[in-house]
Amino acid sequence: MKFQISNFKFQILLTFCLLFTVHCSLVTTALAAGWSGVDESVVEKYAKEHGREAKEPLINTDQGDLLLFMFLTGGVIGGFAAGYYWRTLMEDRTKTAENRAQITDRGEG
Repeated sequence: MKFQISNFKFQILLTFCLLFTVHCSLVTTALAAGWSGVDESVVEKYAKEHGREAKEPLINTDQGDLLLFMFLTGGVIGGFAAGYYWRTLMEDRTKTAENRAQITDRGEG
């Protein structure tokens, strides 16, 4: 028996999942706004006890859109690699699916 879901029902389900995710992330952000993180409350405390102060990072991604640019660059490189090897990635799966279909048509599986 195949399970089929209509396109409209899928869109409704996807919309509810998206709204639930956004709602949970907003609530979590609002509740956690006053709490300090583990780095501030634990790691920095022990670092100060042992005489190690925080240093400025080598590449500070908190300035401007540098972090966004780094993610964009990674996405471009990953997209180029996936596009370049697209046939290799997809042909093996297609051939495997065709082989399975032939085996089931012959009644061997």
